[in-house]
Amino acid sequence: MSYKSRNNNSLVPLVFVSMKAVIRVVLIGIIMMYVMVWLISSTAIKLRVDSLFYTSVSELVPKETFLMLLSQEMTGLRIENKEAMNTDFDWLESVTNVSLLDPRSLFGREIPGIENYHTHIAVAGKGTDITNLPNESPAPTEDQLKDQEIDQNQVDQANHNSGDGVQEIEEKSVFIYHSHSWEAFSPLIKNNDSKDPASTNEKVNVIAVGSKLKQELESRGIGAVQDKTDVNQALKNKSWTYFESYKLTRGLVQEALAQDDNLTYLIDIHRDSQPRNITTKTINGKNYARLFFIVGKENKNFEKNLKIAKELNAKLEEKYPGISRGVFVKTKAEGNGVYNQDLTERAMLLEFGGVENNLVELYNSTEAFAEIFAAYYKKDAVEVNAQ
Repeated sequence: MSYKSRNNNSLVPLVFVSMKAVIRVVLIGIIMMYVMVWLISSTAIKLRVDSLFYTSVSELVPKETFLMLLSQEMTGLRIENKEAMNTDFDWLESVTNVSLLDPRSLFGREIPGIENYHTHIAVAGKGTDITNLPNESPAPTEDQLKDQEIDQNQVDQANHNSGDGVQEIEEKSVFIYHSHSWEAFSPLIKNNDSKDPASTNEKVNVIAVGSKLKQELESRGIGAVQDKTDVNQALKNKSWTYFESYKLTRGLVQEALAQDDNLTYLIDIHRDSQPRNITTKTINGKNYARLFFIVGKENKNFEKNLKIAKELNAKLEEKYPGISRGVFVKTKAEGNGVYNQDLTERAMLLEFGGVENNLVELYNSTEAFAEIFAAYYKKDAVEVNAQ
């Protein structure tokens, strides 16, 4: 009896020691996880981490095996043709938006703060910081697009006398298009309960902003053509995904450029998903939907397009202080990274306002941009002719 008792008592310190060891291991594991996250998001060693990650994965899991395993869980990715299995990892990225060259793309949307790292603020507008960076809108759902009723009063108020007396300019220099044509504005849709409204109605989505810009440019003697393709429907027709939006509009841009050598400026118009307090500015008693520039870093024309964005941004801020949220640079780690800006040396992606801006505010900003752009355009034309 005493023997057994002594044995049971001796187990107590052993159990206590074991629990301490488990707790120590857990704490060390948590610390290591935070250190790893910090290292991955550190600029100084980004390239080294990416390289090591890619090398280790490639050596341990051959490309063909990786895609085969992936297809077992995602039936839509199953490939019968063995030659197709030799597709580069670019194929994987286009389908899943995950790049093995950048581990952050695998879990960047799961760990707060990692995703923001990808966007570089080239020029910060008033109030712009890492907490209110641009948010890209997702693809619309079928429910969002069903049975929509537009607020005609809002539309009529904004379009009062809009475009009166504007003559069509025969020679076109600017191509306006919309890679996310469905991006809409809440005040223009009755009974809207979506935080990220979408619509195929040209009166209430970004196509309306593009139409206004075309009018404003032509009223200043600059010929413009606008593409009004319903990108959401066009993607469905091709059985393409949301991530191929820019691939689809790339074809539209290339076709337009091939048909008209005079087209030199490309303007892709979007709207942001941030709320009204971030996307609205009152200047001299007039409300404006704030705008900003997105420049893709991963194309041959990056430096030239960045220069244009910075110059236009500076002129906008000089005339309309606070109208711009700034100039942002994006890589493939967040977004497309190219945005068709490799097709010309005068390409830009412009975002007007946010989900809660009304059409009057959007039109006010469009007029302001057209005014600044027209002055830049004429100056640029003089410099080109002088060369």
